[in-house]
Amino acid sequence: MIRYVMLLACCVGSATLMAEEYPRHAATDETATERLLRVQSSGEQASKRLQVQTARERDQSMQRWLDTYKYEIPDFYRWTKMTERNN
Repeated sequence: MIRYVMLLACCVGSATLMAEEYPRHAATDETATERLLRVQSSGEQASKRLQVQTARERDQSMQRWLDTYKYEIPDFYRWTKMTERNN
């Protein structure tokens, strides 16, 4: 009887250790994009240094943004299905 109790204790102990060592993944595994978005929004890997821009850099980025409005929006887009051959 003591053998069975000890065997049961060992099985439970090893199962507990394995569960701690190898955590289960959530039912819905995240894609790389979802992980990146989560890290960005949480600030987990944010820089400790303050990110600053010079006035010239701000002007250049604003001009790039404004330049995106120079292009005409087409009436329709051509859509082609991507396959292995034309990839």
